[in-house]
Amino acid sequence: MNAPYAQAPAAAPGAPVGGDPARALLARLTDLQKRVTALVEHRSAHDPTAEDPLRGLYLSDEAVHHLVHTWPPATAAADGPSGPADTAPGGFAGADHEPGDRLARLARRTGLTEWDTAVLLIALAPDVDRGFEPLYGYLNDDVSRRRATAGLALELCGLPATATGARARLHASAPLRALGLLEDEEPERPFLSRSLRVPDRLIGHLLGDDTPDAALLGRLQPMPETARPAPGTEEFTERLATRLRTGPLLAYLREAREGDGPAVLAAALHAAGVEPLHCPDPTDRVPELLREARLSGRAVVVSALPERPGPLVRALTEASDVTVLLSDRRPYDPHWSPHDPLVLDAPGRAAGGTAAWQAVLGDESAGFDLAATVAPYRLGGDRVRRAARAARDLAHFDGTELTAAHIRLAARRQSASGLEQHARRIRPAVDWGDLVLPDGPLTQLRELALRARHRDRVLGEWRLSAGGGRGRGVLGLFAGESGTGKTLSAEVVAADLGLDLYVVQLSSVVDKYVGETEKNLERIFTEADRTDAVLLFDEADAVFGKRSEVKDAHDRYANMESAYLLQRLESFDGIALLTTNLRANIDEAFTRRLDLVVDFPFPDPGQRAALWRHGLVRVPCEEGIDTAPLARDFEMSGGAIRSAVVTAAYLAAGRDGRVSAADLLEGARREYRKAGRLVPGEGGW
Repeated sequence: MNAPYAQAPAAAPGAPVGGDPARALLARLTDLQKRVTALVEHRSAHDPTAEDPLRGLYLSDEAVHHLVHTWPPATAAADGPSGPADTAPGGFAGADHEPGDRLARLARRTGLTEWDTAVLLIALAPDVDRGFEPLYGYLNDDVSRRRATAGLALELCGLPATATGARARLHASAPLRALGLLEDEEPERPFLSRSLRVPDRLIGHLLGDDTPDAALLGRLQPMPETARPAPGTEEFTERLATRLRTGPLLAYLREAREGDGPAVLAAALHAAGVEPLHCPDPTDRVPELLREARLSGRAVVVSALPERPGPLVRALTEASDVTVLLSDRRPYDPHWSPHDPLVLDAPGRAAGGTAAWQAVLGDESAGFDLAATVAPYRLGGDRVRRAARAARDLAHFDGTELTAAHIRLAARRQSASGLEQHARRIRPAVDWGDLVLPDGPLTQLRELALRARHRDRVLGEWRLSAGGGRGRGVLGLFAGESGTGKTLSAEVVAADLGLDLYVVQLSSVVDKYVGETEKNLERIFTEADRTDAVLLFDEADAVFGKRSEVKDAHDRYANMESAYLLQRLESFDGIALLTTNLRANIDEAFTRRLDLVVDFPFPDPGQRAALWRHGLVRVPCEEGIDTAPLARDFEMSGGAIRSAVVTAAYLAAGRDGRVSAADLLEGARREYRKAGRLVPGEGGW
């Protein structure tokens, strides 16, 4: 007998098969029908109870006498086959009767023996042709048992009930049942009388139905639509595609950023000509998923593994005859499975992949600078297509041509973020015109946005990264007195990049328990790494302060927090801005790791006059208002000037009039009083 678990070479995945699958299967059943007919005729010719209408419902004296005298000893049965079915099962199970014979194709792909194929055919016959039911009931000596049993399968194949090799092929560990192709419905019965059943999905497949298993409905998802690999991933994709063409593969791709794995796998599978079965969460449907892959010759793709992936990875990697591709952000743990897959690092996508956007937008992007618009976004090919569709829908809703604003809004929505659990989101509604700053800080701010756009080219393509596992993040420190425009500048930078601004709430980060602050910060940094957004640590000296000499446990734990932040900033890939009122409070080690330090000076009289004018641009004012005296007499920051303008606007709105010089003067005086300063023209001034 053939080796019980020998694997035959798999057919090429996705290879075209001609012919009619249903016709091929019926041709096989015609041969089986002849064998069943011959066995029935043989049984009826020697059985005195063959014509008894109640045969199978009870045992008469005559039937018992017949069984006793015709019951051969076990030694005689073991000598060889008995009855008319004394030929090999290949007479109806081994040959390709039709070009579309899917059973033969399945046998080749899964390594089934001729005996396995014969058992499958015997078990599925009543599900395809009702004529087998009464005949199986007669042969089972029980008219109610109209499915094939293990004993009947042995008998139809001309094998004795004691044929240990054949019996072993029906055990749970043997290919037929281990691969999910055969089910034993009655394990409590004696072995020979156990009914054999073929899953409905297998029968449908053999008849030509390619609809996925009903148990997988709602779980299968399309892979990212890609015809070519993303820029920077071409070489890796081609190597993976070459390996996929050679046969089944178990591989684990570790993602640097969410979505990297599926995008690369989709491109490699497309290049290899292998169809995927993408099931992000197959935890309780692994047998059905693997069976579907075997039937269709497709590759199983699982992304976003559960929190405890061990059982799932173990179940998937045990299927060495199926291509299984896994992707997740966590490093592969050898404890997950004794069958180690090929572990690879998925190549990251480069920001500003203009080619992918150009491919899906075509001439629609002619009206704006596409490269500058999409540079800050790190979206994969599928996310790019989805963002492009969303941008078109937004433009259609607005009744306009596609614009950069539509692209930016759609791209931001593709970058799902969990940062709102730890930070306050600000959707920027300002631009460079809202900043009133000296040329020096303004130039540095524009350079910060420039770095964010071109970091992948400079640090990646030109290899100017410092190495040592350092990320490609952009880090900036805004230092200056309160109200000098630090937070507003962060919002302007985010708006220029087309990103949302997330302001970290330090009250939700700092924790009195040891180690909890670091955990909270790690959650923020991890989420920011996978999100296209600008992260703002306001009043950063609370967590980025100087390390001190260790005098007690509090100092030691505070220094541990600083050490953690120093390490985490080096591996950060996002955009983070820090603000402080006292630059001297920031540890010098943090300063060294910053890309830019922007000092926001207190505004001089000329800048204060510009701030007053800017604040009144949209406010209805009386004719002839001169803000120069206010700028000269009141030394106020930009934030205080804005508050003074708001106060004046409320005074004017209260009397249903326009803002007057007196209103502005009153607003300025109130800001001085709030700050506890002497007001010009009052008291001892």
